Amino acid sequence: MKTLQFKNGDTMPAIGLGTWKSKEGEVYRAVMEALRIGYRHIDCAAIYGNEAEIGQAFKDAMESGIVKREDLWVTSKLWNNAHRREQVVPALQKTLQDLSLDYLDLYIIHWPVALREGVGFPSSAEDFLSLDEVPLSETWEGMEQCVDQGLARHIGVSNFSMEKLSNLLETARIHPEMNQVEMHPYLQQNVLLNYCKNVNIHITAYSPLGSSDRPVHLVKSDDPVLLQDATIASIAEKHSCTPAQVLLSWGVIRGTSVIPKSVSPERLRQNLEAVAVELDEDDMAQIAELDRHFRYVNGSTWAREGAYYTTTAQLWDE
Repeated sequence: MKTLQFKNGDTMPAIGLGTWKSKEGEVYRAVMEALRIGYRHIDCAAIYGNEAEIGQAFKDAMESGIVKREDLWVTSKLWNNAHRREQVVPALQKTLQDLSLDYLDLYIIHWPVALREGVGFPSSAEDFLSLDEVPLSETWEGMEQCVDQGLARHIGVSNFSMEKLSNLLETARIHPEMNQVEMHPYLQQNVLLNYCKNVNIHITAYSPLGSSDRPVHLVKSDDPVLLQDATIASIAEKHSCTPAQVLLSWGVIRGTSVIPKSVSPERLRQNLEAVAVELDEDDMAQIAELDRHFRYVNGSTWAREGAYYTTTAQLWDE
């Protein structure tokens, strides 16, 4: 398995298992099967509502000898309603309790968005906190405390623009080492990718297959279907592999990690085997032409009149 290396020598497998939208009952079986066939990178988040079930899978897999903790890379995320400095460590402690772990390999800020305590998703502008009131720099100080206390080996962010990263780097005592963002051939984000490489921040690509099972409020009838793209299908036929394997191989070749979600044993195996698909320069050039700056997860949940972000353009700094 190809890996991403961190400055302290830790390595993260380039292909991991995403757990967003994995349902109760399914996620335990998916994680157990993933660990059994060789996955060692599992991506989680408190807001997904399934960390306790994933934790039971971790516990059972370690007790049965399928995997050792030191061979496992586990990422989780701080939700938007715990952005005050004093809320961050307790939020991580709850995640660790749910995951049956003593520490995380990576803990990241899920969104550059602050909500009032107790709010899962906003129903009105009053559910938001201004980032002037609770700046990201304050949240980051809480993240640094997680490292200081040995609860997280690495810390990072998710859904951060180049501008937000640059601002954070100006004040951070411990620099972020990861930015998890939507990234696939329809949203290649080359400028952000190059910036992160230049400042030694890794990128994890979420929705690398086009998030076909995203929440219904994010789906429009004319959305392009990445897994049905003709160019991707042609390249897959050329390499005798699946379109999903082409998409994952593309992400790994670009130096990012990818976290496709699946609960199907066959697709779990195929996704893991994508690392063996070797795209050539012509394949990469064809895929480069597919960029249309299209987001499947557009951030519209966080943009509304009266809130800190009134448009998605403000969220993404575009």
